[in-house]
Amino acid sequence: MPETTRLVIDTNVLVSRLIFRQSIAAQAVRQAMAASQLIISSETLLELETVLFQPKFNTYVPLEDRLQFLYQLQSTAVLVEDIPVVMACRDPKDDKFLALAAAGHANLILTGDQDLLTMNPFRGISILSPRQYLDQYSQIT
Repeated sequence: MPETTRLVIDTNVLVSRLIFRQSIAAQAVRQAMAASQLIISSETLLELETVLFQPKFNTYVPLEDRLQFLYQLQSTAVLVEDIPVVMACRDPKDDKFLALAAAGHANLILTGDQDLLTMNPFRGISILSPRQYLDQYSQIT
């Protein structure tokens, strides 16, 4: 993995990291946060916050843990502004991750979403599942 790997993590993987702390997704997020530069946008952050603050998550993850995770993400990730419109994914809700990756000069998108995974690569940006990410990059870091 290049020294300055920049990566976008899809909301579904971040949520899985919080709910299933020993899952493959959680392992991949921990490694990515330790070894790479995460990039976020206002739109992707808002989506994550909206999902995490739904009342149903009170059963799975204490509010304090969700707040701490969001704080950690915001304090370590690079916020990318001026995101272009991208209309490339068969699920238009996923276009924001493609647009962020392109605008933020990402090397990689980490996702569990099949609509994104089938687009690998997108404009030279790898799109990997958490398992693929761990298989390809865990020995390098």
